[in-house]
Amino acid sequence: MTAGTNPPRPGALDRVLRHDRSVVLCCVLLIVLGASWYTVSGIGMSMSAVEMTRMAGSVGDPMRMGDGISWGLAHAVLVFLMWWVMMIAMMTPSAAPTVLLYAAIKRIGPDKARAPRLCLIFLAGYLLAWALFSAVATAAQWGLEQIGLSDGPMMTIRSRAVAGGVLAAAGLYQLSSLKSACLRHCRNPAQFLADHNRPGAIGAFRIGAMHGTYCLGCCWALMLLLFVGGVMNLYWIVGIAIYVALEKLMPRATWLVPLTGIALIIMGVWLFATFWIATG
Repeated sequence: MTAGTNPPRPGALDRVLRHDRSVVLCCVLLIVLGASWYTVSGIGMSMSAVEMTRMAGSVGDPMRMGDGISWGLAHAVLVFLMWWVMMIAMMTPSAAPTVLLYAAIKRIGPDKARAPRLCLIFLAGYLLAWALFSAVATAAQWGLEQIGLSDGPMMTIRSRAVAGGVLAAAGLYQLSSLKSACLRHCRNPAQFLADHNRPGAIGAFRIGAMHGTYCLGCCWALMLLLFVGGVMNLYWIVGIAIYVALEKLMPRATWLVPLTGIALIIMGVWLFATFWIATG
């Protein structure tokens, strides 16, 4: 051993890892709590999510709230923030295990001195993918309102046929090979991080964005179900968030994804059939 150097103390690395884990967990928890509170409070809308949930009607037949809201830049930004904050609240918990694993990997590499900061940069890259989804969802919401298929104030599809089509399409995507490929990456973060790990802040942001892209590929169709149940319906928000976490954290439950896909297809066909019978 070279003179003047001190051998590492037993358990020192474990203590450092526990400290980093605590710091990252606290940051993730604060982000989730802040986003959840903002979502429940209504994200700047005229009603809170609790009030909208109480007033929600049946699928495909939401409560009518009068004329739609006039779209302008301010309203578009507000709707985008609504979607993005809601995605942060729904998706960050299921991403937390990958963020913690990334922190542990960075602590034993050349970036160990700034591991917690790189974890937050990783999370920022992950959430950027959901910001892009939120922009597309905002455009879709505007389009649905312009053609009269969405109730503006309640932000819900008002056609049973279209709602059934969205349910069936989400179910078919659950059974697709693209869904399976993206889900494999989400369920195996250790292999993903080993294959794509890069040093520095740019590397952290890049791999976070890549992970977010795979997660988006896995879950985007499920998020579109919010148009069916109500964008601000807390039952649907919480239910989808729990289901997404189960998909990722229960890799041995191979029956879960196809069973959900079949159930969504059946629900979609049933909604479309009831619409056909009612109008025929």
